[in-house]
Amino acid sequence: MIFEDSKKFVTEVEEYVKQNGGGYIEAILECCEKYKIEPKVAAKFLTKPIIEKIQAEGEDFNLLPKGARLPI
Repeated sequence: MIFEDSKKFVTEVEEYVKQNGGGYIEAILECCEKYKIEPKVAAKFLTKPIIEKIQAEGEDFNLLPKGARLPI
């Protein structure tokens, strides 16, 4: 499945999080694996709310310093 727009990809990620728990980083990586796309390609489909959720996860897991901004 190739995603024509970000809405379909984001919906798939949200459904994964609802069904399996875990975080958005994991959900995105699982969707990338499932549909055989590179994370770099998937990054184009991410919406601002998803990016903010990933940023919050990164801060919670000390992967990003508090208050850091991911490049958009």
